[in-house]
Amino acid sequence: MAIDSDTGTRLRRGITTPLLFAFILGDVLGAGIYALMGVLAEEVGGMLWAPLLLALLMALLTAGSYAELVTKYPRAGGAAVFAERAFRNRLVSFLVGFSMLAAGVVSAAGLALAFAGEYLATFVELPAVPVAIAFLALVAAINARGIRESMGANVVMTVIEASGLVIVVVVVGVLLGGGGGDLGRVTQLPDGAGGAGAILAGAIIAYYSFVGFETSANVIEEVKDPTRSYPRALFGALAAAGAVYVLVGLASAIALPPEELSSSTGPLLAVVESTGVAVPSWLFSAIALVAVANGALLTMIMASRLTYGMAEQGMLPGAFARVLPNRKTPWVAIVATTVVAMALTLIGDLATLAETVVLLLLFVFLSANISVLVLRRDRVGHPHYRVWTFVPVLGIASCIVLLTQQRPIVWAFGAALLALGGVLYAVARWTSRVRAR
Repeated sequence: MAIDSDTGTRLRRGITTPLLFAFILGDVLGAGIYALMGVLAEEVGGMLWAPLLLALLMALLTAGSYAELVTKYPRAGGAAVFAERAFRNRLVSFLVGFSMLAAGVVSAAGLALAFAGEYLATFVELPAVPVAIAFLALVAAINARGIRESMGANVVMTVIEASGLVIVVVVVGVLLGGGGGDLGRVTQLPDGAGGAGAILAGAIIAYYSFVGFETSANVIEEVKDPTRSYPRALFGALAAAGAVYVLVGLASAIALPPEELSSSTGPLLAVVESTGVAVPSWLFSAIALVAVANGALLTMIMASRLTYGMAEQGMLPGAFARVLPNRKTPWVAIVATTVVAMALTLIGDLATLAETVVLLLLFVFLSANISVLVLRRDRVGHPHYRVWTFVPVLGIASCIVLLTQQRPIVWAFGAALLALGGVLYAVARWTSRVRAR
């Protein structure tokens, strides 16, 4: 298949700014926020809004680096492309790209298990693993259908999952208007907790709810006018997600005491029920299922496009760069990443999978922030976004702080995945040399 002379890519540029905004917002507004408030309440009491706001600021630092790098080098492959240009070492570039790829596939496996778990059990009892595998197959079919079809599905699911959070804010507003709730709780910390320390500990947890924006770098070849569209969609989506999260945090603290929030496995459902507003309990299970499904779709779009981009760069076998003639989607990459995700549903512990995703992404974010500084002298032939120098510097510091909070078992699992990546890289290089001879 020939490269489009007007766009410089073999993929179809079908993503507009609104679609990209919805893509990023849908990936950030994941299922995590529906369980996050209870965990945060243990750390910060009623000041749920503070760590969410701090986490947003930390995420925006790395997002600034992504905005510069993605518009400067608009190629599928994301952080792997940036690392190769910055460090001039293909092994380092591969490991950065593989970290992103592994994080995506591991995340999709975890989301599939979450989809097949308690949320689905509200409606029907089915074996978790077969449901997770069937769910991933459906996600792959939508992904292969086409980027516009995938984005169209994302827009619908993003509206649904965001509506659940809007419901929380509205019903608490009704409660407050009727003289209920307690506004004073929004400034209360747990007994004996220091303000700065508690908020930082909470921000480390809240940061998990903002990861997802980085997946957008891997669909940049399918975005119309990347230089203008990408920064607007990226910062707009993060700001929108942050505003919704802060409002949900305030609403949760007003409606329920921290001890009740922290003891609930479905804190937002508990918040809605406490207001007395007639919202069916099953509705939140349905919304949570949509949120999980949307996250899985967007994650697998990223993983398949990253696999395609790395194959285009010669870091993975060339077969992964094969594209469907009519649909112009990387079908081999979609099949491969889906099969691996299916396999992980058989052996993965959900909690460890989720924490490993964050660990791997922090390495990717650290590399991206360093790459911005290294590549400042590199000139390209088109205009691009440029971030203030202090932003990536602070981004590096934020990644280091978050890395120090990971459990040893998560470090071990992450190291094993990277070691596997090293083996795959060696095999790919050896195969390339044999073919050259």
